[in-house]
Amino acid sequence: MTMMAMAEVPCLCARPSLALPTRRPGPGTAPHLRGVARLCPNAMAARGVGAVRAAVVEAAAVVEDEDEEEAAPLEERYALGGACRVLAGMPAPLGATALAGGVNFAVYSGGATAAALCLFTPDDLKANRVTEEVLLDPLINRTGNVWHVFVEGELHDMLYGYRFDGTFAPECGQYLDASNIVVDPYAKAVISRGEYGVRAPGGDCWPQMAGMIPLPHSTFDWQGDLPLRYPQKDLVIYEMHLRGFTKHASSNVEHPGTFIGAVSKLDYLKELGVNCVELMPCHEFNELEYSTSSSKVNFWGYSTINFFSPMTRYTSAGVKNCGRDAINELKTFVREAHKRGIEVILDVVFNHTAEGNENGPVLSFRGVDNSTYYMLAPKGEFYNYSGCGNTFNCNHPVVREFIVDCLRYWVTEMHVDGFRFDLASILTRGSSLWDPVNVYGAPLVTPPLIDMISNDPILGGVKLIAEAWDAGGLYQVGQFPHWNVWSEWNGKYRDIVRQFIKGTDGFSGGFAECLCGSPHLYEAGGRKPWHSINFVCAHDGFTLADLVTYNNKYNLSNGENNEDGENHNLSWNCGEEGEFARLSVRRLRKRQMRNFFVCLMVSQGVPMFYMGDEYGHTKSGNNNTYCHDNYVNYFRWDKKEESYDLHRFCSLMTKFRKECESLGLEDFPTAEQLQWHGHQPGKPDWSETSRFVAFSMKDETKGEIYVAFNSSHLPAVVGLPERIGYLWEPVVDTGKPAPYDFLTDDLPDRALTVHQFSHFLNSNLYPMLSYSSVILISRPDV
Repeated sequence: MTMMAMAEVPCLCARPSLALPTRRPGPGTAPHLRGVARLCPNAMAARGVGAVRAAVVEAAAVVEDEDEEEAAPLEERYALGGACRVLAGMPAPLGATALAGGVNFAVYSGGATAAALCLFTPDDLKANRVTEEVLLDPLINRTGNVWHVFVEGELHDMLYGYRFDGTFAPECGQYLDASNIVVDPYAKAVISRGEYGVRAPGGDCWPQMAGMIPLPHSTFDWQGDLPLRYPQKDLVIYEMHLRGFTKHASSNVEHPGTFIGAVSKLDYLKELGVNCVELMPCHEFNELEYSTSSSKVNFWGYSTINFFSPMTRYTSAGVKNCGRDAINELKTFVREAHKRGIEVILDVVFNHTAEGNENGPVLSFRGVDNSTYYMLAPKGEFYNYSGCGNTFNCNHPVVREFIVDCLRYWVTEMHVDGFRFDLASILTRGSSLWDPVNVYGAPLVTPPLIDMISNDPILGGVKLIAEAWDAGGLYQVGQFPHWNVWSEWNGKYRDIVRQFIKGTDGFSGGFAECLCGSPHLYEAGGRKPWHSINFVCAHDGFTLADLVTYNNKYNLSNGENNEDGENHNLSWNCGEEGEFARLSVRRLRKRQMRNFFVCLMVSQGVPMFYMGDEYGHTKSGNNNTYCHDNYVNYFRWDKKEESYDLHRFCSLMTKFRKECESLGLEDFPTAEQLQWHGHQPGKPDWSETSRFVAFSMKDETKGEIYVAFNSSHLPAVVGLPERIGYLWEPVVDTGKPAPYDFLTDDLPDRALTVHQFSHFLNSNLYPMLSYSSVILISRPDV
């Protein structure tokens, strides 16, 4: 093993390598290294790695003959640039680990026949040249399938990557090529471009990347931060895009589009009633990955390069201090969110990576061990259950250990509170190990990865949320392997609620199930209502405002001839297509948005809504805005102020939910707790033509609440259940204009407003407009 000191790195295969600066052994070079330095680089390249290792042994023997006292065995110690010594190292833990006196590097690559550690200064990385390179000896620096080396000295201002050599045969699924310097899958920060949307010098969208070498101890001050550990039934989740949240100029923050910028808006989320944010992908990805062929950017971030690294271009620090400042900015966001009583859940994309299919770049996993990290067909083709070109081989033993290590890191080091797993059904597919059981990615009854995550001692109590489907047709909502700890994005809730609220016949019974936490999906499997993450809108698909404004998608600006995005939107434009409509249509749309929000907040389970829906953010009918870094995806703080009425209503509804013990039950409601009603009390209508659902629930804080939804085009006068000694008092009525849509105690003319309905209420009646919802609470009749 040696660090090659010459103008060109001797190839580990016949393919070309990066040009390296000429170096000569320093005075501290070990004797056998001086012997190797005299070897001809070209001859070494031609003879291959086995010959190189033999030459190293031969050179050591030559040195031993020259000076027996000076001789050293080819095993423990090497010189690096005359300043650092190189030792054999340890195979665990994987990644770069700072220890007393130096750094241990360990990386898995089962197929590699040779490996080299490449070290960079930040300046050399920008110039696309390696500062130092250490060739690893397979006899000394390999244990099993792990390559390892320990480098003594101060390396905290250096970056690193690896070369691997072996079989390069894409038709067999092998991509080992020593001309590529690849990122360590365990790197804790990835350094390349420092500014979002700005290409590297020369216009390069994919400049050379390298990993940060960590310090022995974290310098971040957590200020006593501890996990909040809210019971999941008490969560109100806000799906949020980190950059989009503050990037618009109207946010008026000092560092827009960054974690620090978002910190200054956390008080807004607290006032909104949110106690959990679900961040869209914040792992390192390349927003310019499409820019070689178009002007589009990858805004959403579902194309991960490295799962341990935060997105450096989501920080004000960028790549400064080798990415450590970026890590600290994310930690600051988590710490400050916790101070405000807000948990942080990360959207993680363990179903595929940014390397795509066989035409994609070699960045990390593919160049380290392609057949281990990806699901491959017999001729090397990439299975595409993700719809993004490749599929992560999640249930391979090495890969599942990698995923668990990653999750542990984010919990222990970054203090996050949970994870939402994108296209999580891929995590249940068998690995491509080509045995008679686990072939072609068939879904497994007890997937090893899900088992490991569910029963991991460090991940105990962490929120685990599955998007229980994938692009390969596997749909597991209500059936995802769960070990009683996994909850699910309830896509069936979304679809049924959309159908009922817009007045489609045949959904009253399904709508009632949704209000109860979907027991038809979760009760038989032993799960609870809070295993259902209820949502009407999310980042993909229509926003809440667009759901009631457009019957059709308008995705031409995506550059795909309007062929991308979901066609099955279950939306209704309330009578006219587009934003410009008659006043009556616009009023109906406002009612419908409020109806959806009422439904979310009174349903058993965990409500989740998307950033901007609280003020009616529109994307002009585009239901797949993955590629737009502009106002389409930015939270419009100016529009929030203009749409104060809807924002007020949503804030009050989240607070109302928290005040009502009965709206966040630990278990499914029983007949003693909940009673169903129709237009007359105690007489629900579950017929195919029914468009009315109502229920009353006993509540420890409110006494009793009555909730009704009229999704008919006709108004109705409904009968309220009679309660001796009590009268019903309206709180919410989406048929009323603001601020009378939610009657707060401090509303100046609240008593007069309630009195106007006294002739109905005294008779246990209440009038409802078409397409409206109401909430009433029982008050003592004094």
